[in-house]
Amino acid sequence: MVMRKYRQLKDNLRVCESLVVAFSGGVDSTLLLGAAIDALGPGRVLAAAFHAPFHGEEELTAVQELAVHLNCRLEVIQDGGLLDNADFCANPPNRCYICKHTILAQLLALAEQKGLAAVAEGSNADDLRDYRPGMQAVEELHVLSPLQSVGLTKQEIRQLSRDLGLPTWNKPSSPCLCSRIPYGSTITYAKLRQIEYGERFLKEAGFPEVRLRHHDNLARIEVPADKMAALLHGQTLSRTQSYLRGLGFQYITLDLHGFRSGSLNEILRV
Repeated sequence: MVMRKYRQLKDNLRVCESLVVAFSGGVDSTLLLGAAIDALGPGRVLAAAFHAPFHGEEELTAVQELAVHLNCRLEVIQDGGLLDNADFCANPPNRCYICKHTILAQLLALAEQKGLAAVAEGSNADDLRDYRPGMQAVEELHVLSPLQSVGLTKQEIRQLSRDLGLPTWNKPSSPCLCSRIPYGSTITYAKLRQIEYGERFLKEAGFPEVRLRHHDNLARIEVPADKMAALLHGQTLSRTQSYLRGLGFQYITLDLHGFRSGSLNEILRV
């Protein structure tokens, strides 16, 4: 079943003739990029990475290393001016639409400039089950979602990535840093750096699956339930408190519901 979907994915990509792939270095876009190269050849595929203040610096390094690993051309688009966009920084519930529309419009312009036929992005079938305002931008701009079109789920994408030897097969999901700031709370460069540095500290302390939710002077940490005791233990607890207070947080809390992607969308379901 999974390999049949993958063969269909490559067949669909061949129809495109040439392609710009929106590339984040995550498990989804890496599989999509690998499939596009396999289907079309490296000369007809361009990976395009969008790097902005709401991405950590290590993400750009990972993207560059993966492009080399996949033998693919890479174009990095810097910033895009979103932190100068008042509508985006106001952080409304459709923030992802504003961001995705901006990014995809630039990728379409890049495709036209390079003479490439289409733009594809890495949404999967599971994304249809969550609140994803960015999908509106995908539809409006007629950008392709090849993984979603063949019904590939996140679990299937990880399985395929492992079978194909892609190094991202077990990479944790890492949405942009803006997703740690509650809707209606202004997005600022300073908040994004607090989140980036705080999460980096926690990952280096042994918590690869972590979210640091930013509530002004309060940091709300999410880790899996089986990791909570380790976070609250002795020196790990004191070092975490000290580091996060050094970043400017007055209160440091642990979310007893544990780690979960999209937790800030829960308020939209109340």
